[in-house]
Amino acid sequence: MDDTPVRVLIVDDQTLMRQGLRKLLEIEPGVTVSGAAASGQEALALLATTTVDVALVDAKMPGMDGVALIRRLAAEHPSVACVILTTFDDDEYIFGGLAAGARGFLLKDTPPDELVTTLRRAAAGETVLGSPAAERVVARLRTDPHGTGLEALSAREREVGDLIAQGAHNREIARRLFITEGTVKNHVTALLRKLGMRDRTQLALFLAKHRDQR
Repeated sequence: MDDTPVRVLIVDDQTLMRQGLRKLLEIEPGVTVSGAAASGQEALALLATTTVDVALVDAKMPGMDGVALIRRLAAEHPSVACVILTTFDDDEYIFGGLAAGARGFLLKDTPPDELVTTLRRAAAGETVLGSPAAERVVARLRTDPHGTGLEALSAREREVGDLIAQGAHNREIARRLFITEGTVKNHVTALLRKLGMRDRTQLALFLAKHRDQR
């Protein structure tokens, strides 16, 4: 058995949560806390000089949220396994995070021993889901066997998505749906996050391909 400690980076904008997780993990055998970051940008800066096996990432943070950070880590630090730890168990974070490359999803009321086990399994390359997330995944597979994530979109997001697939720009979408351009931008951001897309071009191609499923 490999006795090398799992090196963990904690990413959470709440000071008490960061400190609490650090103290919890530091007493666990086989786990080393390599660092703690208050934001996605700070986490990326730390990873430039710190060796990490697993990033324990809060889903909802100001600026760069957890899903966006995980997408960056998957592209820039593919050897780092990401586990989302959050109080929010909605589809946007579960499926957005998994699509971005997360190896695990846990709620913040997860027992400490389960958290540690998840970190070790994620470091070993496994995907680990807490009970609420696992139930959502099963439900998604039953209603959306191809795993596209389209059924999680709201009616308005579907309307915006249809127009994006047709090549419409934000101003045209706003005019046709009688909403502001700012509202369109918010819907586009939600679509990118929920469907795990990198940019608008990838989103448009994906939506055009799966048009019949919306």
